[in-house]
Amino acid sequence: MMTLRLYMAQRITALIMAPLVLMHIAVMIYAIQGGLSAAEILGRTQGSILWFLFYGTFVVAVSIHAAIGLRTVLSEWAGLRGTALNAVAWAVLALLLILGMQAVYGVTAI
Repeated sequence: MMTLRLYMAQRITALIMAPLVLMHIAVMIYAIQGGLSAAEILGRTQGSILWFLFYGTFVVAVSIHAAIGLRTVLSEWAGLRGTALNAVAWAVLALLLILGMQAVYGVTAI
C-alpha cells in the first residue's frame, strides 16, 4: 500500500528527473558529435562542483523513485507487507545511493 507521502515523493522525484534526463541526453549527444573521448569528458567533469551537484541530484532522485516503485511492485506481485516490504525498499534505496554516488564521485573527483 502506497501512502500519500510515498506517492508524492515518487511524483516529485519524477519531476526532478525529467529535465535532468533531457539535459544528460543533450550533453551526451554534444559529446559524441563533438568526438570527445572518455578522457576528454573526464577532463571536463573532474573537479567540477556543478557536475557533482547535477549528477548527485540525479542519483538521489533516481534512487528514491526506483525504491518506491520497486516497493509497490513487491507489494502487489510478491505480496510483501509491513516490515519486510519496508526493509527491502530501504535496502534498495541505500544500495542505489551508494553505487550511484560512487559513480558520481568517480566522474567528478579530482
